[in-house]
Amino acid sequence: MKKIVFLTGLIFILLLSACSGEKEQVELLDQPYSKTEFLMGTVVTLKVYDKGKEEAIDKSFERIKKLAAEITTSDAGKSEIDKVNQNAGIKPVKVTSDMFYLVEEGIKYSKASDGDFDITVGPLTDLWHIGFSDAKKPTEAEIQAVLPLIDYKKVEMNKEEQSIYLPEKGMALDLGGIAKGYIADEVNKVMKGEGVTSAIIDLGGNIFVRGDNPKGGNWTIGIQNPFETRGQTIGKLPGSDISVVTSGIYERYLEVDGVKYHHILSPFTGYPCNNELAGVSIVSKKSIDGDGLSTAVFMKGVKDGMAYVDSFKDVEAIFVTKDKQVYVTDGLKDKFELTDKAFKMAELDGKGEK
Repeated sequence: MKKIVFLTGLIFILLLSACSGEKEQVELLDQPYSKTEFLMGTVVTLKVYDKGKEEAIDKSFERIKKLAAEITTSDAGKSEIDKVNQNAGIKPVKVTSDMFYLVEEGIKYSKASDGDFDITVGPLTDLWHIGFSDAKKPTEAEIQAVLPLIDYKKVEMNKEEQSIYLPEKGMALDLGGIAKGYIADEVNKVMKGEGVTSAIIDLGGNIFVRGDNPKGGNWTIGIQNPFETRGQTIGKLPGSDISVVTSGIYERYLEVDGVKYHHILSPFTGYPCNNELAGVSIVSKKSIDGDGLSTAVFMKGVKDGMAYVDSFKDVEAIFVTKDKQVYVTDGLKDKFELTDKAFKMAELDGKGEK
């Protein structure tokens, strides 16, 4: 039984041509080389449009599988992160350079968010286990027992030894909040090394579009309606060489006595975050930024979340509230186009709808 769920995201790509422009001397295919596999608990699809670059897909999947084997925790206890968690309160564990970097980045995002995102939330996610057949609503006593174990500041990193140590027994890393973003960035590096100029990297909804749409110009990225099944959008935006990652409450949840408990858990209360938001999409140049920020931004709500996003370079966001209001950061105001009339654009300054 896996302990980390790599969530199926709330985004998909609309293969629509945008304004055309002069293309480089690269032959692009109308129908891409494409491969889909079920990995990390989700559907992974890679598409390459450069003629003669099909091998880049196989090399990318090799990279994905290697990293997934190091990250994904399970009862088998064979991954790098499994070993770190198993030795909590016992001893430091030497890990690969990939895992050391990933945990370092996780600590960075945890610190930047003041703990709204915390990579040591493992004891809490294990307790609720939302998304698995044994998911349950824990008792208040169970929640209070694990909360003291959640504190990213306690993680000890030894760069010289390349080791990680969790000093208290019962502590556990959960990298599900940043792993797919990191892997998407690594796949993009593989494709760049292989000379791929046009591709779609879809790690279960963590989307990265490389280069331009083969039909000319930017890709058109559809933003999922968080109240509907995957494939129904509320709007769209153009882009190339960007990542879009979404966190939302309707994707995965546990229902108990008519109450739905979603999977975005607060490291402070031990319960699912309860605010005005239904979904948040992060648009960034690096997919790990989208992953690392989406959970924290969701936790902070519209006002504080928007201010938080503004503190990062090359990062934008789209907020969808439970009452179907849509807010976007300044960098997207001339790019995001609302297409569903059931939703309304809104402003934080009290001026109302656009």
